[in-house]
Amino acid sequence: MPFDLGQQSLGIIVMTFAVCTLIIGFAGTRLAGIAVKLAERTGMGQIIAGALFVGMSTSLPGSVLSVTTAWQGHTDLAIGNALGGIAAQTTFLAIADLVYRKGNLEHAAASATGLAQTTLLLSMLSVPLLAYAGPEWMIFHIHPASILLFIIYAFGLNLLSEIRDEPMWHPKKTDLTEEDAKHDEADTHPESSVRLWVEFLAFALLTAIAGHVIGQAGLAIVAVTGISETAVGTFLTAISTSFPEFVSAIAAVRMGAVNLAVGDIIGGNAFDVLFLAASDFAYREGSIYAAFTDQHIFTIALVILMSGVLLLGMLNRERRGIGNIGWESFAMLALYGGSIFYLAG
Repeated sequence: MPFDLGQQSLGIIVMTFAVCTLIIGFAGTRLAGIAVKLAERTGMGQIIAGALFVGMSTSLPGSVLSVTTAWQGHTDLAIGNALGGIAAQTTFLAIADLVYRKGNLEHAAASATGLAQTTLLLSMLSVPLLAYAGPEWMIFHIHPASILLFIIYAFGLNLLSEIRDEPMWHPKKTDLTEEDAKHDEADTHPESSVRLWVEFLAFALLTAIAGHVIGQAGLAIVAVTGISETAVGTFLTAISTSFPEFVSAIAAVRMGAVNLAVGDIIGGNAFDVLFLAASDFAYREGSIYAAFTDQHIFTIALVILMSGVLLLGMLNRERRGIGNIGWESFAMLALYGGSIFYLAG
């Protein structure tokens, strides 16, 4: 590392943290717009584009943070950042529901692919729990569960494509139901595909660099303030590195691309589970799952519950509820708010 934030004052550390968060937010905004164009250019639809383009690239800051801190042996920060990011991003979807004034966001964005994405996420979240509770099998220094997570994710993306192309289930059409953006390359987006991909990769790289710096800033905050790595990772760095998901989801909702907003959040959550697998590859002192604490188990149970609430909300499709949002968004906000008292206490 070319600099040591641990030797800096708390003010410098916080300033560095804030600047990197703003950089991530700016890059996330640009990535959201580019993802919409790539969704139309490739014809794969907003849900799949959210999982592949926005979900994956905007998760890079958190991924880099978890991997680099796991490599340094700071498992509490690495695990807390990965799981806390999923909780924060699911909450962001509830906030996006507040912005979407036409009605309930989950009602408008209900789709077969959205339901399948959430089911994939729930399946992936169960694997770390099995690895934690099961025997410590290792292939070299890697737990087989980490390899399984990558296999499940790849299988899930392939299944999502099949479900989008030939869905066996369709949501009931209402006046609030939104469709994917239509493919209209020549008239809507005159930029070349090469330019779009170059911009996409450039902004993704920028967020990855900022994510690494935020990780070091998080460790410095732990050293200076004495706050636990789990608390810093679950709330501070997780929210900061998840800022692209928040910005891109809000931007997508304002553009009317509600399916992209849902695909961004749920796709990013599924990719965030891979943070644990990647961290297991980087961690050199055994299995990352053996380093789970009671707070980590609480967080993973929390995100399973929040994801289940989201899935039920998309199936129920309430048109309007408390504050013009669905009951599921209200419940997710309450669950996340309540978790702060336990995890930060």
